[in-house]
Formats: sequence, C-alpha cells, structure tokens
Amino acid sequence: MFSRKAVYALVLPLMVEQLLGVTIGMADTVMVSSCGEAAVSGVSLVDSINILLIQIFAAMATGGAIVSAQYLGRQNREKANLSAKQLFFIVAVLSCFIMLLCLALNNPLLHLIFGSAEESVMANCETYFFWSALSYPFIGLYNAGAALFRSMNNSKVSMLTSLGMNTINVSGNALLIFGFQMGVAGAAIATLVSRVVGAAVMLLLLLRPHNVIYIDTFRRFRPDWRMVRTILAIGIPSGLENGMFQIGKILVQGLVASLGTIAIASNAVAGSVAGIPQIPGAAIGLGLITIVGRCVGANEYEQARKYIIRLTGLAYVAMAVLSAGLILAARPVIQCYGLLGETSNLAFELLVANCLASIVLWPASFVLPNGLRAANDVKFTMTVSVLSMWIFRIGFSYLLVYGFQMGVLGVWVAMFIDWGVRIIAFVARFLSGKWTAKKLAD
Repeated sequence: MFSRKAVYALVLPLMVEQLLGVTIGMADTVMVSSCGEAAVSGVSLVDSINILLIQIFAAMATGGAIVSAQYLGRQNREKANLSAKQLFFIVAVLSCFIMLLCLALNNPLLHLIFGSAEESVMANCETYFFWSALSYPFIGLYNAGAALFRSMNNSKVSMLTSLGMNTINVSGNALLIFGFQMGVAGAAIATLVSRVVGAAVMLLLLLRPHNVIYIDTFRRFRPDWRMVRTILAIGIPSGLENGMFQIGKILVQGLVASLGTIAIASNAVAGSVAGIPQIPGAAIGLGLITIVGRCVGANEYEQARKYIIRLTGLAYVAMAVLSAGLILAARPVIQCYGLLGETSNLAFELLVANCLASIVLWPASFVLPNGLRAANDVKFTMTVSVLSMWIFRIGFSYLLVYGFQMGVLGVWVAMFIDWGVRIIAFVARFLSGKWTAKKLAD
C-alpha cells in the first residue's frame, strides 16, 4: 500500500519535526541556563509534568488519527472527516479541564511532587508551571491537527508548522530572557505564544475542503457519541499508558530532586541531549501508526507485519549511527550548557550510558509497539508499559539509588532495565500474531 518513496515522504519530514523539538528543547535549556542552575532545575522539574500532560493530549490525538487512518484504508472519507471533528471536541474539552485544574492547584501540586526541592528551585517551578498551564489547550489542538495530517500521509504540514512555532519560541526566548530579563517566565511565555500560533494554523488548514480529511464547520456542532467512544476506546488506553508512564517519571524526578541541585541539573542536561539519537526512531514510530492503520483498515495484515519489521529495523540502524556520533561529541555539547565541573562530568556519564543502551534497546521498546497500537492492540501495550514502568523503572530506581548508592546513575540504569522488559513482551506479542485479531473502528 505504501511505496518506499511514500514511506520516506512520510517519515523524513517527521524526523525534521522531531529534530526541531529536541534541538529547540536544548536551546530553551541553554538560554534558561544563563539564569542559573536553579532556573534550569525548575524548568526541568515542571517539564516532567508538562510532558505528562502533553503525552495524554498526544494519545487522544493518536486515537483519532488511528481511527481516521483506518477509515481512509477502507476508502470511507465521510467517516474520516467525522472522526476529525470529534477528535477536536475531545481534545478541547480535556485540555481546557486540565488547564483549569493546574492553574487552581499550582502551588499545592508542585510542593506535593517536588517538596524536597530547594526554595530557589521551587520558586522557578511555580512561575514556569503557571504560564505552561495556559498553553495546554493550544498544544492539545496542535497535536490533534498534526496527527490528522499524518493520517493523510502529509507530514510536511506539521513539520513546517513546527518550524514556525520553534522560530517564534527561540526568538521570544531571546527577547524575553535576555532583553527583558524575565527569566523562566520569559521562556514560558514564548512557548505559550508559539503554541497559540501552531493551534491556529492547524485549525485554519483543516478547514480547507481540498484536504483528504477536512472539517467543514464547527457551527451547530453536536458530539457524535458513538464516534467519540470509538476514538476514546483507543485514546484512553494510550492516554493511560502515557499518563502512568509520565507519572512514574515524575516520581523518579522527585527522587532525583532529593539528590540535590547537581543531580537535578546534570539529569536535566543529559535528558535534553539524550533525545537526539531517538529522533529517527520517534519519527518512524509516528509514521508507523499511519502506515499500519491504513493497512489494517484495508485488511492487509501481512503488509502491516512487513512494515513493522522493516521500519523497526530502520530505526535500529539510525539509532546506532546517531548514538555513536553523540558519544564522540558529548563533551563539546555538554559544555554549551555552562555547567560546573562536577555537574558536567556527571551529565557526560549519564549521556554515554544512555547512548550505549539505546543502540540495543530503544527501537523495539518504543517503535515496534506503535504498530500494535495502530491495529487497536492498545490494551496489551498499555498493560505492559504500565507494569514495566512501575515495577522495574520506579522500583529499581529506589533500589539502585538508596540500596546500591548509585546516585542519579541508578535512575538511568533502572530505565534501561524497563526497556529490556518491554522488548521481551512486545516482540513476543508481535510474533504471536494476536494483535491481528483486534476489532477495528465500525
């Protein structure tokens, strides 16, 4: 169903988009680092919450995109258009509710999760979290639009929109952090403005009727509860999976926060750079959702199987090349953040360990299961991910940090163990063929 040219036309813009996301995240951290380690630590801790909520929005968007892709595989454009409109309804309601909740619970929530953080770090957390919460509805709507364009095999739209958003973000950071000396508030406000623009662009583009999927109008909108349930049947398990995964990471961040500012800052810098080798794999995983969704919608499971194997293998090759390159460039990259000696050395150790583990473990842990999700096998992937996260990543983090006195490195080793467990479960599921027996959207 997809030629090699079509696969690359889908995946390559996604790689650029993922690269923009990682490099802009690095640029944010570098710019905020000029305000001191407390500012970097505060942004890092709040971003663990931001990532949790954005992952939930993305899971809802993925649910809608999978349903739309399956309808397109059956040549049912009318149902694909209906699913798009219902997806925006779901994301808008959910993101606005979460925004209001986070604004109301700003201080209590941060102190509950990161209560052991130093006072200067907590002050930065509170400021950054307030402005971040205001952007949740806009990043939710942007993700929904981007997912729909991916289901149309058109990832250039989200790539170009992301480029524009990131340009606004970096320019805003430079103006507000360096020009107006606004610190972490400046970084958060720049992000808010970029997300407002991104959401507006996506909505305007989806109103154009020449798109394969488009939204005719929101006037006299009524929820189609049957379609909403169809989307939620995929989105909720994926959302729970992503949500519980990120909650676990937040708990681990709380553990890191108890180890002091050096551990927090080195963990933040290593974490921002460690995403570079994962860029191709993340892009391939997003593309795999569209490709497998179309295949299973057309009842072409053998093609879906071949694409899962081929694209997961491609992710391994790309991961190996980039991880090796990052190991060689690790010292110069870390120096860009202006960390002090002990913090810099610790960040280097974490980054090298992550690169070595990623080469072997990451693609089968995170790319392959996207193929299962696109075939509606979301409950299995959710169960494996949640159990592995809580038993192995969180459990072993506390064991290695406190029991074996490994410090923040123990948190990363526990993450690698979690990846290994996921591989065993997901590969066994794929080989069993049980993922091909799931009920598709009506």
